[in-house]
Amino acid sequence: MAFSRLLLLTCIVGYFLIASASNFYQDFDITWGDGRAKILNNGDLLTLSLDKASGSGFQSKNEYLFGKIDMQLKLVPGNSAGTVTAYYLSSKGATWDEIDFEFLGNLSGDPYILHTNVFSQGKGNREQQFYLWFDPTADFHTYSILWNPQRIVFSVDGTPIREFKNMESKGVPFPKNQAMRIYSSLWNADDWATRGGLIKTDWSEAPFTASYRNFNANACTVSSGTSSCSNSVSSPNAWLSEELDSTNQERLKWVQKNYMIYNYCTDAKRFPQGLPTECNTA
Repeated sequence: MAFSRLLLLTCIVGYFLIASASNFYQDFDITWGDGRAKILNNGDLLTLSLDKASGSGFQSKNEYLFGKIDMQLKLVPGNSAGTVTAYYLSSKGATWDEIDFEFLGNLSGDPYILHTNVFSQGKGNREQQFYLWFDPTADFHTYSILWNPQRIVFSVDGTPIREFKNMESKGVPFPKNQAMRIYSSLWNADDWATRGGLIKTDWSEAPFTASYRNFNANACTVSSGTSSCSNSVSSPNAWLSEELDSTNQERLKWVQKNYMIYNYCTDAKRFPQGLPTECNTA
């Protein structure tokens, strides 16, 4: 079934449901980098570059409020220590919401760290970090965010690595009212990114380049900054109520057992007054 360049717009109660095949010219704006970010191959490929003078970045033209969003990335190869490739959803303002993938570079031969976080109403501190079970620099891999009123699921090549459930009933804020854009950037963070800042960026390796393709959003996009999605809208989009089935629950456990290297929910020293509420809920 050919969906190339397809935009399916269905207006439902002040917002649109979009199924979109990727064209970077159509879907994104390059926002900084003074020419270091490039859209290539008639809009099918986007690259970000970093050198000693500057990194680069882009953002989505649309704002989203719930959706299933996929992007394929190929990360900076070789000695990427000190670099961070960030790919995330975020709203604006002092009480912003944010859903983060960040890829922390490393010395050649040492694994990337995939850093995840969830902010709600301006509060984050919900970091989980993972190694990957493949070389993310050798080829493109798909990094996905499922965001619906019940949960946020981070996935890699269709395998869930993290689930953050809506626990508002227990007093835990959940991102559900603020539309978010997609942002991505490649930047120098050698003050903290690799081994706590001990390993610095080797600028003789510059420019560093990360590549993007095959963006896809099945999502609610807000038609103005004040629109919002309704939890109760009847919709044919399965992702609005999607949850992890038993197979994916087992895959999630497998990743967390074998590849998780940091979990804020087990860091008792960091939270001497007690772990966050969501950590104490099965």
